[in-house]
Amino acid sequence: MSDAPARPIAVEAPPRPRAVVAVLAFGGIVVSLMQTLVIPIVAELPTLLHAAASDTAWVVTATLLAAAVATPVMGRLGDMYGKRRMLLVSLGLLVIGSATAALSDSLVPMIAGRALQGLASGVIPLGISIMRDELPAERLGSATAMMSASLGVGGALGLPAAAVVAENFDWHVLFWASAALGVVAAVLVLVLVPESKVRSGGRFDAVGAAGMAAGLMCLLLAVSKGADWGWGSATTLGMFAAAVVILIAWGFFELRIEAPLVDLRTTARRQVLVTNLASIAIGFAMFSMSLVIPQLLQLPTRTGYGLGRSLLVSGLVMAPSGLVMMAVAPVSAAVSRTRGPKVTLMTGALIVAAGYGLDIALMDRLWHFVLASCVIGAGIGFTYGAMPTLIMGAVPASETGAANSFNTLMRSIGTSTASAVAGVVLAHMTTASGPHALPSENGFRTVLALGAGAALLGFAIASFIPRRRTAAPSAPLAAADEPGAPVVKA
Repeated sequence: MSDAPARPIAVEAPPRPRAVVAVLAFGGIVVSLMQTLVIPIVAELPTLLHAAASDTAWVVTATLLAAAVATPVMGRLGDMYGKRRMLLVSLGLLVIGSATAALSDSLVPMIAGRALQGLASGVIPLGISIMRDELPAERLGSATAMMSASLGVGGALGLPAAAVVAENFDWHVLFWASAALGVVAAVLVLVLVPESKVRSGGRFDAVGAAGMAAGLMCLLLAVSKGADWGWGSATTLGMFAAAVVILIAWGFFELRIEAPLVDLRTTARRQVLVTNLASIAIGFAMFSMSLVIPQLLQLPTRTGYGLGRSLLVSGLVMAPSGLVMMAVAPVSAAVSRTRGPKVTLMTGALIVAAGYGLDIALMDRLWHFVLASCVIGAGIGFTYGAMPTLIMGAVPASETGAANSFNTLMRSIGTSTASAVAGVVLAHMTTASGPHALPSENGFRTVLALGAGAALLGFAIASFIPRRRTAAPSAPLAAADEPGAPVVKA
C-alpha cells in the first residue's frame, strides 16, 4: 500500500451560474409562450381547421390537461433519473408538438400537437429544482424568483408577439417559431446547464401516475368544460364525482407504497400544505386579470365601457406586467432573505389585491389598465418568487422536483377555476348591444372583485405558514436536505 498522502477530493463550483440562470429562465419563457400562442387565432380556428367551434375548443383544453398530468410526472422523473435529462425531454416534446401543429391543417393533428406542447410544462419547476442543486446559496433566492417570473413574462410578451405574427404571416408560422425557440433552448441547456447529482432513484410509480392523470383529467374537464356542458348536467356532475372517487382512491394507494409518485406525507407538512393551498388562491387571482383586461380593451366603444382596441394593442397593454414580474424578482428575493418567504408571499398577495382595487376604480383609459396590470404583475412576481422557496425549505433535495411540480399544479388548478368562474359570471351578467348580449361592466367588476378576494384569501391562508425558514436549503448536495434539518427563525 502506498504511503503517499491521500489527495483531498475537490468539489467543483457550478460552472457559470449566471449562464445557468439565464438559460433556465429562457427555457421557462419559451414554454410559457405556448399558453398565449393560439389566442390571436382562437376565433378563426373553426375556419382554419374545418371543424365546429365546440371541437376547436379542445386546442386549448388539450394543452391544459396535458400540462396538469405532465408537470408532477416530470418532476418525479427528474428526481429519479436527472432533472436536466427530463428538462431536455420536456423541451423535445415542445419541439415535436410545435412542429406537429405547424404541419397540421385539420383538428386531430392540431390537438395532438397542442397536447405535446402541454407535456413540456414541467420545465419551470424542473429548472427551479436544478437551481437548488447547482447554484451557490447566496444566488438561489434571486434565481428562483427569476425562474418563477418567467411564467408571467412568457405569457405577457407572447400575446403581442403572437398577434403580430398572426396579423402579418400565415398562422403556421406561430408554431414554427415555437419549435425554433424550443430547439435554441434545448441546445443552450445541453451546452451550459450541468446535470444534478441529487437523485432519489427507485422505481417509477406508473399506477400512481395513471390514477393521478385520470383524477386530474376528470376534475379539469369538469371545470373547463362545465359551462359548455351545463354545470348541472349529468356529464359535468359525473366528472366531478369521478374526480373525487379517483383522487381519494389514488391518495390511499400513494400512502401505501414505498416509492409514491407524490409523497403525500411530505405534502401534508404544514409549510408545504399551506403554501399549496395559498397557491391555488394566488393562481385564481393571477388569471382573473388576463380574462378581464383584454376583453375590456377590445369591446366596442358603443358599450360605454369598452375601448375598441385591437388584439395587438391589448397585448401591448399587458406586456409591461410581465417585465415588472421579472424586475421585482430581485426585490422578492431580498425580502425573502431578510424577512422570510412567508412575508414575501403575504406582501405579494396584498399588492395583487391593491392592483385589482385600482382596476375596479380606473377603467376608462389605456394607461389605467397598464397601471393596474403592472401593480398586479408586481404582486405576482413577489408571490411566485416566494412559493418555491417555501416548498424547497420544507422538503429534501431528492424530492425538490416533485414538490415544486406539485406546487405548479396547484397554481394551474387555481387558474383553471378562475377561467370557469369568470365564464359563469360574464355569461350571466350581460347587457344588450344591438343583436348581441355582451358581458356588462358590472360583470367585469365582479370578476375583478373576485380576483381581489382570491388574493386576500391567499394572504389569509399564507398567515398560517410556520414563521421559520431553512438555514441554507440551497447549498448543492447540502446536508440540510433531510426533513429534520436545522432551521432559524424568520
